[in-house]
Amino acid sequence: MAITHNSEVIFHIHLDENKIPENISWTAKDGGIENEPSKAVMISVWDHKQKDTLRMDLWTKDMPVDEMKQFFHQTLVSMADTYERATNDLKMSETMRDFCEYFAEKLELKK
Repeated sequence: MAITHNSEVIFHIHLDENKIPENISWTAKDGGIENEPSKAVMISVWDHKQKDTLRMDLWTKDMPVDEMKQFFHQTLVSMADTYERATNDLKMSETMRDFCEYFAEKLELKK
């Protein structure tokens, strides 16, 4: 019998009276992360029964817009990389990266 291991990633979201995130922190002990602060989190979960993606996108009220733009850009780039590893579809992953370049150019993220 194979040895199994369980791992956890825990998010703590501190909300104000209107349920708007004020603070976000996360822990992933297997990755050496313990109660690290963050300004934003995007989580996607695949529901294989419904064939649909469930999402949770949260950001704190003090997340600067310029950092949000950079966060989106970096997320899109990492999605292109993940798509390539998962599907081996080089043509579409390059198309995604082309869009990421366009996105960065339009938002003036590259100086």
